[in-house]
Amino acid sequence: MVQCVKLGREAEGLEKPPLKGPMGQKIFENVSKEAWNQWLEHSKMLINEYRLDLVSEAGQRIWFTELEKYFWGEGSKVPDQFKPTEEGEEKKG
Repeated sequence: MVQCVKLGREAEGLEKPPLKGPMGQKIFENVSKEAWNQWLEHSKMLINEYRLDLVSEAGQRIWFTELEKYFWGEGSKVPDQFKPTEEGEEKKG
């Protein structure tokens, strides 16, 4: 159990740090499994909308910056051009 910084309550923690290094440990100690799964869904949208290449240093820098904002900052913003589709509806474009 962890005191989740995103949910503002005690919740089930992750089984292990999701990333290597100090950031992974910080997430492991402060973010619940539920909040991490919410971040993964949010980050998929960011990767697709911003066309992030997570192999590149620039793509990783953006992803980590948004992760920090999501949990410990003002929140990670949805891109202005993002238009969610209804479930079952194909994205047109």
